[in-house]
Amino acid sequence: MSGDSGVGPGDPDRLPPPAVRTIGPIPPGATRVVLIRHGEAVCNVEGIVGGERGCTGLSARGLSQVTALAERLALSGELVGVGALFASVLPRALETARIIAPALERWRSGPPLEVEADCTLCELHPGEADGLTWPEFASRFSAPDWDVDPDQELAPGAESWTGFVDRAAAAVTDLADSHRGQLVVVACHAGVVEATMLRFLPLAPRTTRLGLRTEHASMTEWERSGDRWLLRRYNDTTPVWVA
Repeated sequence: MSGDSGVGPGDPDRLPPPAVRTIGPIPPGATRVVLIRHGEAVCNVEGIVGGERGCTGLSARGLSQVTALAERLALSGELVGVGALFASVLPRALETARIIAPALERWRSGPPLEVEADCTLCELHPGEADGLTWPEFASRFSAPDWDVDPDQELAPGAESWTGFVDRAAAAVTDLADSHRGQLVVVACHAGVVEATMLRFLPLAPRTTRLGLRTEHASMTEWERSGDRWLLRRYNDTTPVWVA
């Protein structure tokens, strides 16, 4: 038996009982948060710890990836009605947000959509490791094993994995709380996507990391109703949106 019966919204009497459905209707007033990972960055390619000092923006390939996503969004209108556009303060995320903004504007009425930068949406803060190459990092610091001890800091002045996950998941929750019933788009990072998975999904308490392979310029979408989070899609890089 499948909860996805293929019955349209105009046929409620033909749906399975609510208690046995695997796919339910979208609750009225639900909040949607779409997390978009930035495109490939120069620091990704050159192996540099990409904090505020180390991040110098998108690579040529990253620009192409995000431009392709913007073209998809402009054609599809799948994010119609977006209420706010946020980004981390890191250049790779800000560039991503600014590239997709016109595509979102095409399907939006009202005042222009401004990119709101927020440091709480950043990737893990690397402290003294910021701007180093990874070989330089290895020569100066002892790399933590977060699968054994997720409370270890990456470097002096840096966050631990646990601290980062708590901070990033709380930032996304705060956005949902302050934009209830709206669609919010966030240009952010793979770590932020994983943080939401770890805190929003009913995972085993000892789960510390998931090892996700979140693609550049991919979309992950959450729906929030009350205090419940529902994962609507993950790692969506469909090149052409089909109605």
